[in-house]
Amino acid sequence: MGGVHGSIHTFETLPIFGELGRSDGARTFRPARRGRAVPLVGIIRNPRSHRNKGVSPEMADCSNILTQTPRTREELRDTLTEFARRGIDYLVVDGGDGTVRDALSAGADLFGDDWPTVIVLPKGKTNALAVDLGLPNKWSLAEALHAAHKGRTVARAPLRISPADGSNHCVQGFILGTGVFSVATEAGQEAHRRGLFNSFAVGLTILWGVLQTLFGGARNVWRACTPTRIVDRRTGQHLPYLGKGRADERYLTIATTFERFPLGARPFGRNPTPGLKLAVIDWPVRWLVALLPAMMFGFNLKLFARRGAHRVSADEVEMDIGGSFILDGEAFPAGRYVLGEGPQINFVVP
Repeated sequence: MGGVHGSIHTFETLPIFGELGRSDGARTFRPARRGRAVPLVGIIRNPRSHRNKGVSPEMADCSNILTQTPRTREELRDTLTEFARRGIDYLVVDGGDGTVRDALSAGADLFGDDWPTVIVLPKGKTNALAVDLGLPNKWSLAEALHAAHKGRTVARAPLRISPADGSNHCVQGFILGTGVFSVATEAGQEAHRRGLFNSFAVGLTILWGVLQTLFGGARNVWRACTPTRIVDRRTGQHLPYLGKGRADERYLTIATTFERFPLGARPFGRNPTPGLKLAVIDWPVRWLVALLPAMMFGFNLKLFARRGAHRVSADEVEMDIGGSFILDGEAFPAGRYVLGEGPQINFVVP
């Protein structure tokens, strides 16, 4: 997965959420009214996405379709500002999960809680969001606009991650991972370089990680833990630690608002609750890792929980992470963050 251009590595370069409509003169902009007879469509197209390379944009000659290919975060921000000023009816993200993350982050303060309906054309290497939304791998813009006209949408709230120091900078995406998840992401990139994509690449990466964790030595990176502290902001309670190692370290943490996952996996059980969910493994107990596929496909034995495999639903958590975390394929620095739900956004589905 990759964004519009490179990685967003520091929160200071991100727009500030919550500035829209401030009374101190910092911003007086309001989006234009939507709802035209012929909808206005704004497209963020990532020409670097896997299935966009060497391919011309769709329907670029239509007068109601504004196609832009921003190559930097600044250009993306400017493009979304213009889209918001013109009050687009549909925002199309033509790229992979990283492009969606970049668009949702850059537009956080522009659209606030009032986003236009979003169309995702899954052109990346993994496209996990497309799996959650039930999108076909090859979905044309014309097909998506037809579905939008029919009112076929589903609501999803992205994760919103912001520094715990009170800063209003934020980044928004759908799958956050720490610990061995970072190692797995790099392995997944290697699979992509070898020509493996989507669910097949995900499955192969998981299998390789399980084997490395089962048979690797103490210094194997697949068995390393990361300093991690997780606190429920509503109750103030720390997530309990039930592993064999240090109580301030975790082997794996995954947070998401997805309800469906690649390969038909059910890491949060057979009937996951909507909203923010976390899956945490305290320590790489070998037999527990060997049963990881069973956990991923919905089995919820009490024995798993007693050995440090947690499934948690929360409104908002604070995470103090001693290593980098991954959000939709890109790395962000260690630090103390608040993790919650962003705005409810309507996504077009078939």
